[in-house]
Amino acid sequence: MERFIDDISNVWKSCICVGAGNEAASAGHVSGRITDESEAVIELAVQDNQPSLNVQIWKEYVDVMDISIISPSGIRIGPVQEILGPQRYVAGQTEILLYYGEPSPYSTAQEIYIDMIPRESYINSGVWRIVLVPVDIVSGEFQMWLPSEGVLNKGTAFLYPTDNMTLTIPSTARRVISVGAYNGLTFAYADFSGRGSLSRWGENIVKPDIAAPGIDIMTTAAGGGYAAVSGTSFATPFATGGAALMMEWGIVRGNDPYLYGEKVKAYLRRGARPLPGFTEYPNPQVGYGALCVRDSLPI
Repeated sequence: MERFIDDISNVWKSCICVGAGNEAASAGHVSGRITDESEAVIELAVQDNQPSLNVQIWKEYVDVMDISIISPSGIRIGPVQEILGPQRYVAGQTEILLYYGEPSPYSTAQEIYIDMIPRESYINSGVWRIVLVPVDIVSGEFQMWLPSEGVLNKGTAFLYPTDNMTLTIPSTARRVISVGAYNGLTFAYADFSGRGSLSRWGENIVKPDIAAPGIDIMTTAAGGGYAAVSGTSFATPFATGGAALMMEWGIVRGNDPYLYGEKVKAYLRRGARPLPGFTEYPNPQVGYGALCVRDSLPI
């Protein structure tokens, strides 16, 4: 999806804005680094009546590591050696499908996919442990993600999460304008707003690009009337409207017929205003700062 959206972003006179997601405070992400001398133990709390669960692990393909999975009752699976394709195991009432993937034509990273499936109604509740065992480590960096908070039982989460790199697809596409959220009344940063990183797999990236009001936004409600809602999906329309105004000024009015795509993003970044609590820009929380179309126009 990211590659497709990046390609569409190159089409004549287009500009795509995407919300950074609302997963930063969901405890659904862990990152870290292992060495040849140290393994990593990730603790995952699974609540009662959890029907299924999957974990995505991403690492550099050059790193070789085995995986052990320890159930809440102490049943240990592994170390599971790296074999391309699916491997199946059983731990109590939980069947585990583990899959080592391959790098893609567009990335040197490797996905390791763990799927927990109930043998009856639910998977085993309690604290699971995922152990990354070093075999031959060059980089050692890894990332783990759970599904969106909205599809999990409340409390099913990593015990020691990392709130960075919590952007949701497709805001991770390079050529879109990724939009974070802040409180337009207090100017406080929204803790749920997806956060990026200034480096990933050896690449320098900046996400989100800018931030816009995304807390208690009044909008039309389903069934009629109005309601106050929050989320980066409600911050993104501010950025979309700002981009449209800039393109209308440049393309329709003839002030800049090439004002679209990455050029709009560059102007919005330059015109962004600082927010309280941040001294360095860009940063993984709000990118280059708060949306300000007036200061972004090249006039």
